[in-house]
Amino acid sequence: MLLALTGYQIGLLCSALAFIAFALVVALVVPRRWPQFPGRYLGWFVAAAILFFAGQMTAVLLLANLGESEASAETPSPQTATSPIPPTTTVSPAPGHTTTSQTTTGSTTTGATATGTGTTTTGSTTTGATGQGDPVEGKKLFMSQPCGSCHTLADAGTSGTIGPNLDDLKPSFEAVQKQVTNGGAVMPSFKGQLTPQQIDDIAAYVSSVAGK
Repeated sequence: MLLALTGYQIGLLCSALAFIAFALVVALVVPRRWPQFPGRYLGWFVAAAILFFAGQMTAVLLLANLGESEASAETPSPQTATSPIPPTTTVSPAPGHTTTSQTTTGSTTTGATATGTGTTTTGSTTTGATGQGDPVEGKKLFMSQPCGSCHTLADAGTSGTIGPNLDDLKPSFEAVQKQVTNGGAVMPSFKGQLTPQQIDDIAAYVSSVAGK
């Protein structure tokens, strides 16, 4: 049983046994041999009792701290595993072939496809300032529709006063898209006259030039 005890537990047990032995001797053995005990040795007896009590309390505090230190030293620290990030591989496309490259970051994978002829690579092209419509086509539609007769827009050279001044309003893409689709006030809905792409083109054009 003692072999399973740690160092601080053995020290604490020894100090406790010494205090108990002192108490038993003073309470049972000494009174039988010296009935008048402590008598004139009362001061020495009180001092010895205080000394044993202080020693016991000190042993409890110091050895308890030592036990916590030993337990902390024996507890293995958790290890954090970090998965390596695979490198990015770039492959030049051969003539007439399509090459797909992937870039992996953490758990997210993004891919890109490039078609090459010789050493020339053709990438994707985004039309429009917002990427949600074509401002060039939007301007054509704006000029062909009755937009200018109702709205003022300097880029289109229109000065309509029925609707709000678009240069002053500076509407966002979403605001123009919603207004053209659903209409409002005296403005009719163009949902049945224009396709969703055409509405996006007008929204991209107006939101990119209004107030500029």
